[in-house]
Amino acid sequence: MDVTTRDLAADPGRILEEALKHPVTITGHTGSLVLLSAQEYARLKRRERLVLAVEDMPEDFLTELRKPFAHPDQDALDGLLDG
Repeated sequence: MDVTTRDLAADPGRILEEALKHPVTITGHTGSLVLLSAQEYARLKRRERLVLAVEDMPEDFLTELRKPFAHPDQDALDGLLDG
């Protein structure tokens, strides 16, 4: 749902109710922002990811990452390469 700051001023209760159901984009003269429920915000925060440079990764993680891995279905695909 998209509303203007004028819409928000005119009917804040309705817009807040909508924001509890799904994000609401509020647009004004200086830009836009999104109003969303605390539950949705918490869900999005849980999806944050930690990004590290290789040199900053723990050595035990790098050891596991270096191990070869073959998907169990790979054997079936190998037959396609033989023909």
